[in-house]
Amino acid sequence: MKKKIIVSIFLVGLGTLVFMYQNHFLSAIETLGDQSIILTTLIATLLSLFPVIPYPLIGGLIGAAYGPYLGSLVTWLGSSIASILFFTFIRYGYQDIGLKMMHRYQLTSKITSLFEKNAFMTIFITRLIPIIPSILVNTYSALSRVPPMHYIVASSLGKVPSMILFATVGYTLFNDPQQLVIVIFYYLAFLLFVYGGYRLWLRANRLKKEL
Repeated sequence: MKKKIIVSIFLVGLGTLVFMYQNHFLSAIETLGDQSIILTTLIATLLSLFPVIPYPLIGGLIGAAYGPYLGSLVTWLGSSIASILFFTFIRYGYQDIGLKMMHRYQLTSKITSLFEKNAFMTIFITRLIPIIPSILVNTYSALSRVPPMHYIVASSLGKVPSMILFATVGYTLFNDPQQLVIVIFYYLAFLLFVYGGYRLWLRANRLKKEL
């Protein structure tokens, strides 16, 4: 119980700090430029950990300030570090409660077991789709028995395309809006490619089980 209270107080306190100073953080991103990549990454991490502002907007702002390449890197680092921190907090403070809830009913227990067996690919695929709330993936992964390293690698790799998209869109909007359609087209083509690959992977797994 003590560790749950400590984690809760820490998260509430840090979240309140981010909420109170969100405008200052945004101003810092715009004015810092490439003078302090570490500080901007730290700000991106906080704004991703507590999304008082939608993170795609943060990624776009960083992309506009740093360019598509460095902006993508900073955006990805901030989001990846935030997801790892969130996973760690939830796993440390609340996993025991989560496991009891997930295995209380037969249906949720089966779903959780399937998720844990295919955790790497499931996490990786869900990260590729920006409309799936990141907090749901973080929380469910942390409360389950997914190995931390599997989560870290799958989550971080899966975030790469969307973080590049956010930063590139932000840069393109400010510098060459006409190229925005091309950027979105390439991203949609990439998602279709990944989806096709995932379907092939599922089919191969079924064939292995049938043999």
